[in-house]
Amino acid sequence: MERGLPWPAEARLRRDFVVRRLREREEIRRLLRPRLEYAAYALGQLEPGLFERTRWYTARGETGTAVVAHSHGGLGEATFVMGDPDAALAILAIDPGGPATFATCQPVHLDAMARIYRLSHQQPMVRMAVRRETFRPYQRFETVRLTGLDVRRVNALYSTEGGATYYAPEHLDAGLYRGVVVEGKLVAIAGTHVVSPQERVAVVGNVFTHPAYRGRGYAKAATSAVTEALLELCDVVVLTVDPRNRPAVAAYRQLGYTEVCELVEASATRRDLFGVAAAWRRLRAAFRGRRYGGYFVSVDETQRRSPP
Repeated sequence: MERGLPWPAEARLRRDFVVRRLREREEIRRLLRPRLEYAAYALGQLEPGLFERTRWYTARGETGTAVVAHSHGGLGEATFVMGDPDAALAILAIDPGGPATFATCQPVHLDAMARIYRLSHQQPMVRMAVRRETFRPYQRFETVRLTGLDVRRVNALYSTEGGATYYAPEHLDAGLYRGVVVEGKLVAIAGTHVVSPQERVAVVGNVFTHPAYRGRGYAKAATSAVTEALLELCDVVVLTVDPRNRPAVAAYRQLGYTEVCELVEASATRRDLFGVAAAWRRLRAAFRGRRYGGYFVSVDETQRRSPP
């Protein structure tokens, strides 16, 4: 049982937080569900086979609460941040995850993230969502299901703009992918980042059209086919899109997707490269937090400012 926390009502430079490691799916689910659309990918990590490769934390303090998840998958490390920025910073200060991660947060979290990571390729995005009752299928073009047997032509399509991709057959088999084939050539594709029948949520992603075939509705057809199949398993399907990509946003709206929130995706490299400082802070926070049933972490005004 947590005891009362020593937080005076008056504003001060230092903020104190109790950070707890989360190990029970039900508790994590309760924390994430109020932000269902934003937290869809994180909820998907509660699936058996994925949950075992995650670490979850929550922090509570005078400014609010936060949830942070570190996960490891076939395509690398990922970090998800939700809630109060100072509370999130308290978590990341004692467990920033691996040396490099793919971070998902919201604009309000960027200052806190910059304290812990060097952020590159920051991409402001919009989260869109659709439900069964609002979905409008687009079936102008026939689509085909793609499996691990198609991995060579899938990688070839994704590589057409110069950057090599290395999807393995199991990546395609573990998700749900649809494509459009024109004259024997795969020209458009849509797939998934996570599918969770247990949580009844899914995240559409990896939507791509060959540059020579854009503007014809092929990706829209592939996305429609994936969405339709997912809505047989899930109540909510989400995707993330660059708001500057107006044709894509318009296409998703025509399928029934609506904008829900803003978020930021970024490549994040841990400033504490070897994790020594985080390990020391974690040890100290564990000692200070014994009476509170967790880690007791203080975040001061200097820490909350972005580094130069």
